[in-house]
Amino acid sequence: MIAACTASHRRLEAGIAGLTDHQARQPSLLPGWNIGHLLTHLARNADSQIRMFEGAARDEVATQYVGGAEGRTADIEAGAGRAATELIADVTTSNARLEVTWAETTERAWAGAGLSLGGELPCALMPYRRLVETELHHIDLGRIGEHEYSFADLPNDFVGLEIRRLTALWASRQPMGLATLPATALELSAQDRLAWLVGRIDVAGLAPAGVVG
Repeated sequence: MIAACTASHRRLEAGIAGLTDHQARQPSLLPGWNIGHLLTHLARNADSQIRMFEGAARDEVATQYVGGAEGRTADIEAGAGRAATELIADVTTSNARLEVTWAETTERAWAGAGLSLGGELPCALMPYRRLVETELHHIDLGRIGEHEYSFADLPNDFVGLEIRRLTALWASRQPMGLATLPATALELSAQDRLAWLVGRIDVAGLAPAGVVG
């Protein structure tokens, strides 16, 4: 999973390498966020994992973001208006710091946990959570110059894993005994099914999956 996420980091960095100040101010595909917001979020998310790993190394369950959800939002707003060169450097250096943290984390710390916004999160699951953040938000950047990353570009292994994870989450929220996605969802390509599950596309005849906030 670390290898997959490291490769995802490199794809993201290549995709934003030519970012201009004008492009950084353009809307992303996430409502209310421009590209500067999204890149700042990705950088602070990497830092937040480092914070939890460092806590685990001290045998503590560290909170993901200083100040919780409000602190997270404030940091993103504070960084969104920076120059493109600053945004690129922030993402690149935070990715590198997280990769060093993974390499240096002890077996004891890997057995620990952090306190994410969604509850306690085992350190062993953090690289996958980072992979999800990086892959989906790379798509959410939309077109940057000649570069555009889409659901069709996602690694097949990642698509399969995330569909299984989100399908299980979807089933857990349905009436007892309903564990299979609607037929219309199953008829979609794997990439479109994932896009529906994460709320990135609407599908005629299907209610939103409602598993991603």
